[in-house]
Amino acid sequence: MPRFTPPPADAVRARLLDAARDEFASQGVTGAKVERIAAAADSNKAQLFHYFGGKDGLYEALLEQTATELAAEAPLDVDDLAEYAGRLHDAYTRRPWVPRLLTWHRLEGRPVESLEGARADAVATVEAAQRAGVLPRTFRPAVLLGLVEHLAAFWAETAPEAEGPVAAVAPQRRRQAVVDAVAALLGRSADSRPRGSSLGA
Repeated sequence: MPRFTPPPADAVRARLLDAARDEFASQGVTGAKVERIAAAADSNKAQLFHYFGGKDGLYEALLEQTATELAAEAPLDVDDLAEYAGRLHDAYTRRPWVPRLLTWHRLEGRPVESLEGARADAVATVEAAQRAGVLPRTFRPAVLLGLVEHLAAFWAETAPEAEGPVAAVAPQRRRQAVVDAVAALLGRSADSRPRGSSLGA
């Protein structure tokens, strides 16, 4: 009889995170069920608790993984915040579940210590760029960064009631709208950028 070989620990952990992504994005933290997550991952509750300590630990691990992936795909670039917003828009477009997960996090989540540290570092980077004259001081560093990120997420977070008037905008024009809006926020003319014009063209 062939001997059973258990799957590698990293593979089990990855499957649990993938299943958690779908569960938390659709149900939030309170509504998510560890039984459904374990079943979808072809695992069990004992393994989930072994790797993550429970539902809260799994949720935090998922948020940390998501933040790491977004930072790798769209690293903060204070020399070109408009293009940073464009890359973040692209990342959200490729990961439609991320805005849903972040919405649940705003509604019912609690601060995650590791993410607070990363956020503080990003704000400090923006502040340093403002002090160096790279970025305008019209807004406080944390506010400026937040505004840029919200503009990047505009299309991903549009409410159903507002989708009709903007649904006809082609995907490439959506990205350009984000880039041009951030350029305008920074007090820079969109016409001076080496890109096509936005929605008003």
